[in-house]
Order: sequence, then structure tokens, then C-alpha cells
Amino acid sequence: MMNAQMEQIPGFLFFDHVAISVKPGELEAHVQAYKTMGFKEMHREDVLGTDQVREVLLRIGDGPNLVQLIEPLNAESPVARQIEKNGGRGGLAHVALRVADIQRAFDYLKENGFKLVDKAPRKGSRGTMVFFIHPKATEAAAFGYLIEVVQEGSHA
Repeated sequence: MMNAQMEQIPGFLFFDHVAISVKPGELEAHVQAYKTMGFKEMHREDVLGTDQVREVLLRIGDGPNLVQLIEPLNAESPVARQIEKNGGRGGLAHVALRVADIQRAFDYLKENGFKLVDKAPRKGSRGTMVFFIHPKATEAAAFGYLIEVVQEGSHA
């Protein structure tokens, strides 16, 4: 009986990262500030497609949890629109949760009435697969912030 119940849970493992938006032109200053606090740069990538951001992933210590700094590459970037809505300031962009099986998590959340931004899991940065949960997560619980669901990429 326990295994059947476990199968229903979408397989969340831990917090993958907290994403912080930064205003255009300020990314390197933010990266340097985190490095001064002891964070180590782990990855840097321009993420095109619908995201249109430059990202830098930083880690403190040896744990799996990261800080993702994201700078919009142009005015069409959802991050640029978020900064604009935030009175021109950067800040919390989203919280990301790691899952073992992205499709299983997507199907489970959709079946349970969660409002999903993406129509299906899609490619993210660093070889990951991702999808986003809308800030108005369910009819009963509007979390008020964006959640990204991430499955680690195969580095083979």
C-alpha cells in the first residue's frame, strides 16, 4: 500500500535554485558580490528561446542548492517584464525544485489542478528539462511567486 501512495507523489527531491533577476548591465557586479560572500561560479550560459536571459549559477559549499542570477538579454525577456513590474528593481524571480522524473511531475501537477505555464516539459539551461508553475498555482492556493520544476540533465 505504501508504494502505491509513493507513486502518486511527483518526486520532488530538494530546492535546486533560487533565481534572482538583475537589471541589465548589473550582472557582473552581482556575481562579484556573491563571490565575495564565498559563492563559487558553477555555470554561465545565454538562455535563448522564450527565456532570453544570461544566467550565472553560483554555489556555496558542496551542497546541491544554487543561486541563479538572471539578466534579461532584451525587452522581450519575461525577466525584463518582471523587473518593469517590480518598479525597475531586480529581486526574486522564481524558486526551483528538483525532481527525479519531470514528465511524471508535470502530469501529476496537471491532474491535480495546478496552473502550469508550459504546455509540456522543455529544455532548460545546463542540459536540464524544466517547466513552470504559475504564481496562481491552484484555485485554492495562489502562491504568489513562480516555481520552476527541474530535472537534472544527462551529462554523458
